[in-house]
Amino acid sequence: MNSPDPELHHSLLGTYQARKKVHPQRIDGFYRRFKWLIMIVTLAIYYGTPWIRWDRGPYAPDQAVLIDLANRRFYMFNIEIWPHEFYFVAGLLIMAGIGLFLVTSMVGRAWCGYACPQTVWTDLFQHVDRFVDGDRNKRMRLDAAPWTAGKIARRLFKWAIYLVIAFWTGGAWIMYFADAPTLVREFWSLQAPFVAYATVGILTATTFIFGGFMREQVCIYMCPWPRIQTAMMDEKSLTVTYKDWRGEPRGSVKKAEKNPGEYGDCIDCNQCVAVCPTGWDIRKGPDISCITCALCIDACDRVMDEVGRPRGLIDYLTLEDSEGEKRGQDHRPTWKKILRPRSVLYFFVWAGIGLGLLFALGARSHTEINAAPDRNPPYMLMSDGSVRNNYTVKLRNMEARPREMRVGIEGLEGATMWSDTMANEDAARTIDVDVPADATQTVRIYVQAPKGTAAQDFSLSVVSLDEQAETDAVETRFVTPGEE
Repeated sequence: MNSPDPELHHSLLGTYQARKKVHPQRIDGFYRRFKWLIMIVTLAIYYGTPWIRWDRGPYAPDQAVLIDLANRRFYMFNIEIWPHEFYFVAGLLIMAGIGLFLVTSMVGRAWCGYACPQTVWTDLFQHVDRFVDGDRNKRMRLDAAPWTAGKIARRLFKWAIYLVIAFWTGGAWIMYFADAPTLVREFWSLQAPFVAYATVGILTATTFIFGGFMREQVCIYMCPWPRIQTAMMDEKSLTVTYKDWRGEPRGSVKKAEKNPGEYGDCIDCNQCVAVCPTGWDIRKGPDISCITCALCIDACDRVMDEVGRPRGLIDYLTLEDSEGEKRGQDHRPTWKKILRPRSVLYFFVWAGIGLGLLFALGARSHTEINAAPDRNPPYMLMSDGSVRNNYTVKLRNMEARPREMRVGIEGLEGATMWSDTMANEDAARTIDVDVPADATQTVRIYVQAPKGTAAQDFSLSVVSLDEQAETDAVETRFVTPGEE
């Protein structure tokens, strides 16, 4: 095999660049405080939700939000979703997807900048860096310093905090799938299922690596959503924008004082780059590296205040409005930027799905019946000429309390029925069945029709014998010897 072209080999190597570690600088301002608020709220929801109790009575779990895989149930406060109602979960997932489209069309990559789990945990780990190692310059000096005993001790201390946060994150996740207090006791007494330990181990490792070390690389290289978002954005989308027409050419304050009118407002202090959690220079224009967290706006506004120049050199606005400002036009009010036809369409689709789910949730019955006829044999010919069919009937009680239900025959003139717990002498047009709370009761039912009855369709109905009197019915087939 011929050796590769040395020049080509060198050019290919040049396309790969080693990661430059990002050391975001501390900043204070409106957007930084807003990020603090979002981080606190989202972390409190994630860590605290499994511990919220919700009284559903003695026959159902009292955890407010619970994905009960063992019993195939999903509980969210007063809502209980059964496996056959997966369309509710599918609807919520569709709403989440359309919600992301809606947010992107209204305020650009706000999800990435504030509420994405990778953003939230990266922000949390960066605060740990500042707590242990100090602000930007101290962290940079420490990284460049040789590995001494002090540096090793500081690193181990910081990584130990990373590990605690990561472990807490993985531990909180498994609590959504079992009763939280019980699972905690079983976990620490080594009595929890193996899958619980495996899940915590995997999530601890991924949180530790993604939040502690990879950070912006996950956003830039691994996550597909930024690429989808960029395809959804246009010149009318809100985004963090550097007004180059106002800031260029860059020059220090001293140069601007010596040469009035020759330099723009940007004094090239690089504070916008120093505070960026991904290390992007917003002055280069929009890029996939920019998560639009707007910390650069806080940094730039503070510098503009210090040098006595107008705020807004970096601002939240559309590229169209930036060009309009360049021509001396006032940009549109914010609500007009947000309420575009595309945003309104996304909202109505999103709201329509939500209202549809709410209607279906409110209109659904908590009593259901299903019936499956025996196929082998399809019928039994009795000594008196009557015909008997056997059915496996399932009665579903979706209430968190036991209920008595009455099963009846609709149609099939002259037919009677009895269950496998009854004597056939007690056969009647209806039978009563006790169904446990939040469960499906399987009942073997025998339906017998008089001699001469033709094969036909009929219905088995059910009504709950309580104040709700919920009803349901299922159509099935009665087979006779005359039917092939």
